[in-house]
Amino acid sequence: MSEAAKPNRPQFRNISITQIVGYRFPLAALVSILHRISGVLMFLLLPFILYMLDKSLASEISFDYFKGFTSGWFVKLVILALSWAYLHHFCAGIRHLIMDNHIGLDKDSARKSAAGVLIISVPLALIVALKLFGAF
Repeated sequence: MSEAAKPNRPQFRNISITQIVGYRFPLAALVSILHRISGVLMFLLLPFILYMLDKSLASEISFDYFKGFTSGWFVKLVILALSWAYLHHFCAGIRHLIMDNHIGLDKDSARKSAAGVLIISVPLALIVALKLFGAF
């Protein structure tokens, strides 16, 4: 194709990084992204969890060692992150299963179900946090 026959395409060179970072996602998109992040987090930490489970079940001494190991604040934060990932992934997974049955696919229903996922998963994660850090 010759130069004269090529269509003029718009060039977008004036987009700054603040415009990209400052984009506000819809609630359904945010829940979907968090669903993917929580799935990756659980997948990556699964070998570590299975290793700890295997070693803690080996003997009473190893169980006491891991009980002491998990009493540190950093390990509790990792456990809390993993608990949040599981709870959020579970709630968002139920949402996606319902949407797979062609229920709640319109914009308003998707926004409400995304809010429902956050309304259920965040308080559950807070309850786990309170239990982990000794509130009850």
